[in-house]
Amino acid sequence: MFRKLLFASAVLVAAPAFAAVPPAAFLQHAIQGDNSEVRLGRLISRLGASPQVRHFGATLTRDHGLARSQAAIVARRMGVRAPTAMTPEARSEYARLSHMRGRAFDWEVRRYMVNDHRKDIAAFESQARGGEPRTAHLARMQLPTLRKHLRIAESIRR
Repeated sequence: MFRKLLFASAVLVAAPAFAAVPPAAFLQHAIQGDNSEVRLGRLISRLGASPQVRHFGATLTRDHGLARSQAAIVARRMGVRAPTAMTPEARSEYARLSHMRGRAFDWEVRRYMVNDHRKDIAAFESQARGGEPRTAHLARMQLPTLRKHLRIAESIRR
């Protein structure tokens, strides 16, 4: 009995925070996330108080536009329809940021982007490790960019 409990505890501790998801679900979520980052990036590049934040917005727009194109190609090859909408969380954040200016705007960009990219990195790492081969490859290709965005978001001055 003790060995079974010890084994079960070890398995729970070693289990990843996110499991790989079915390919269609991963692609739809990834593309929706890219749609979100492109729209948010445009807003951030326009309303950012500091040059650093405005540049980050332009980087998000460019990088996630490319990522969306790559994911859409994989989706099309797999017969998955690419969504055009933003995620619900990003829609809420867009509305929140639309009414902010100055340092408060920059701080909110930092807060949201750090949290969002941490979640995305965890999901993409899981897909890269255990997903269907085409989505695993896509996830591995996009992870360096997501990590770069996290580093930039974390570097935004408070």
